Amino acid sequence: MRTTDPLAVVRNLGILAHVDAGKTTVTERILYATGTTHKRGEVHDGTTVTDFDPQERDRGITIFSAAVSCSWSGHRINLIDTPGHVDFADEVERSLRVLDGAVAVFDAVAGVEPQSESVWRQADRHGVPRLAFVNKMDRAGADLDAAVASIRERLHPAPLAVQLPVGAEDAFTGVVDLLGMRTLTWSDDGETREPAPVPDALREEALRRRRLLEEAVAELHPAALEEFCDTGALRTGTLAAALRELTARGEAVVVLCGSAYRNRGIEPLLDAVLAYLPSPLDVPPVRGTHDGAEQERLADPAAPLAALAFKVTATATGRLTYLRVYSGTIEQGDTVRDVTAGRAERVGRILRVHADRHTRLDRAVAGDIVAVVGLKTARAGATLCAPDAPLVLEPPGTAEPVVSVAVEAQRGTDTGRLASALARLAEEDPSLVVRTDAETGQTVLSGMGELHLEVAVERIRREHGLGVAVGRPRVSHRETVGRGVSGFVYRHVKQDGGAGQFAHVVLDVEPLGDADSGSAESGFAEGGFEFRSTVVGGRVPQEYVRAVEAGCRDALAEGPLGGHPVTGLRVTLTDGSTHVKDSSDTAFRTAGRLGLRDALRACAMVLLEPVAEVTVTVPQDAVGSVLGDLAARRGRVSGSATRAGAAVVTATVPLAELFGYATRLRSRTQGRGTFTSRPTGYAPAPAPASVPAR
Repeated sequence: MRTTDPLAVVRNLGILAHVDAGKTTVTERILYATGTTHKRGEVHDGTTVTDFDPQERDRGITIFSAAVSCSWSGHRINLIDTPGHVDFADEVERSLRVLDGAVAVFDAVAGVEPQSESVWRQADRHGVPRLAFVNKMDRAGADLDAAVASIRERLHPAPLAVQLPVGAEDAFTGVVDLLGMRTLTWSDDGETREPAPVPDALREEALRRRRLLEEAVAELHPAALEEFCDTGALRTGTLAAALRELTARGEAVVVLCGSAYRNRGIEPLLDAVLAYLPSPLDVPPVRGTHDGAEQERLADPAAPLAALAFKVTATATGRLTYLRVYSGTIEQGDTVRDVTAGRAERVGRILRVHADRHTRLDRAVAGDIVAVVGLKTARAGATLCAPDAPLVLEPPGTAEPVVSVAVEAQRGTDTGRLASALARLAEEDPSLVVRTDAETGQTVLSGMGELHLEVAVERIRREHGLGVAVGRPRVSHRETVGRGVSGFVYRHVKQDGGAGQFAHVVLDVEPLGDADSGSAESGFAEGGFEFRSTVVGGRVPQEYVRAVEAGCRDALAEGPLGGHPVTGLRVTLTDGSTHVKDSSDTAFRTAGRLGLRDALRACAMVLLEPVAEVTVTVPQDAVGSVLGDLAARRGRVSGSATRAGAAVVTATVPLAELFGYATRLRSRTQGRGTFTSRPTGYAPAPAPASVPAR
């Protein structure tokens, strides 16, 4: 690494966690510790920097990812506080696409929770190195070892704890740094005391844990193993270097602990970010495509510009487009090319983002995360590059919406304003989809969950002053094959003057998974389609085989039960024939589409509905009532446990049955019950007749 390079002292990281694990409080304490703010913001008081939206402060949760920038020990940290609620997982996805590292926050009592697991898997997909911070060590029932065990069991990296808590629960006052073998403590008001030697009462335990850490690192790192075998121990420098490499490769996760609310453990966390998470120079060069060829761009300010837009917001002062600059330099007044839209854009202003406040910059270079003003059409996922060096970067993935509501303006004169407000929402949040129902003429807003849609509608009311009527949410159903057909023959013959069309195909249709199992993992996920050809002797040329596959994919858009998309099936082209003059790609694509459509009518079809894994935490005396309610909602209980005096019930429940569940749960538990949910796929619905065709 070029230590004199300015990029070596940059860290782009996100804060990831399950809802209520303390992400936003950790972010606030980082801003306080780095001197960026001079007062500790509190979620419960509505005084946080990153949760600046009125709805975030009212609800006490993070809804929109917020970027801030701060400095620590001569390094600049660009930090994104991401949402923890599953309904806003798309915000996390877009943020992870542009980050070089992350801090995963875990509750010291609950350990790994459902959404912790979801965001961890998202980070795995993007190859983002992580640290783990076990928060709330001052709570009753806090247990670092149990949290570490849950990381090992549910997330599967090797968790390497580099700290030993000093005190437990209310008596938690600090940590023993196992690398430096020193004690770090904080006063009652969160002020840092001078490092001290390890207390005699903890020395033996600290030495034991240091030894376990060395052994665990030696098992994973060849150079460390060599030194360990030679000397029987690891030097601190070797241990730190090995931890950095293991973190970068994703083979291990460094675990720290603290209490963000009491401002304990934040400074060591910042030191660990600098020590173990990569700079823009340490990550592989960004890859993109141009004219079908793959190219790489180094993180070099002198290279041609390549930047990815990952977030768009509309503010009172204009349209802000958030960019990660991967290579090159962008200056105020530059003309850049939006390759995705195929047009040139002019950069008006460049801003260093601090949540809802901004600092003006003259330029941004490779490794920066900034916002720009002046781009008219660039959307999340757009690639901006130098006009003479085009490149297309892979955009962040967008999840398929699962819940829909009908929306309409309460006053007929506001219909146009409502359409404009919905278009702006969809532009800012790609996981929101607006469409008009062809049969009813209703405007339908689709999103990732009930809360997601509730927040979107509330934004229309607050920001645009519109009265909006909302219909009952509807879920997006799917159809699949329960029992297939073999040898289904379809002949497409069209002769109406001039060149005709001829295509003959024979199809086998079968389910990918077991439709009767009720499992959401039985091939019912999005994209559950497989096509293959067993045609021999060239009876259907290869180019026509590809056309048949394309036609079959076209047919998946509408199934025979109710016009819902079809998933979870395998189609095999077993035979066919061609005409010397009238066969073409178009004819075989049409035969594939119409043939599969007719074949599906001959199959035994199964209607699928989206299901979610629900984790309900309730007092022991309310378990019976909650189990009865879950059964009434067609839920299937998959597990139960006792944690910190409360019962934790896990069940799979149809998403349509969860509407209004939060209110019902509160009423059944006198406000003491909570639940989280995450979509897990699709499962058979009770009967096709229960769901009206679209």
